[in-house]
Amino acid sequence: MKTISSVVEHYIKTKPFLLSALSQGIINLTSLARNMMPELEQELGKDVKQGAIVMALKRLSEDLDFRLNHRILKVLKNLGEITVRSSLTDYTFAVSDTILDKQADLISEINSYQDIFYTSSRGVNETNIVVSDVVSHLVLKHFANERLFQKQDKLASITVKLPKDNVSVPGVYYYIFQRLAWEGISINEVISTSNEFTVLVSEEEVDLAFKVIKDLKSL
Repeated sequence: MKTISSVVEHYIKTKPFLLSALSQGIINLTSLARNMMPELEQELGKDVKQGAIVMALKRLSEDLDFRLNHRILKVLKNLGEITVRSSLTDYTFAVSDTILDKQADLISEINSYQDIFYTSSRGVNETNIVVSDVVSHLVLKHFANERLFQKQDKLASITVKLPKDNVSVPGVYYYIFQRLAWEGISINEVISTSNEFTVLVSEEEVDLAFKVIKDLKSL
């Protein structure tokens, strides 16, 4: 049986930005309830009092504050080293029968270079390679016969070390990416391991992105 509380919670959970804003207590509950009434009444098939929605929202916001924020904030306060690298180029190639051999040749050659950035990831149909601009010519040389989908330059990376318990806390990545989105920062790529993640952003936005992530430690 549907109740006002269950319908309100489902409504909020389907709207991520609203969910987070509610958990932070920055929404006028009366105004929100007024906007929600038509949809909730249609869902429940009966008239709903605005005060009942407000009460459901208040209970939900208090519960969310505990469930979402406390465990996530504990992880964020323990963020480790934050490393920034600039002058990067991101290549996207089609997956092919020869692309792994080309990657092996590239890695072998760039091993002779000092202090460069290199990472790659592979999906079902695409392979991404991100390198320091100083070795971009090697990518073009080794992948000359591969199908290039996209090339983006003037990028910077921000690499963040996470505490080991991050994998058992839902919402950590969402919380970080949400803050970046609120600042209007576009993320070109996301690369992650168990306890570390890297985001690629434009060099124009890297200072702001770094500040947003660094400020998370002091929430």
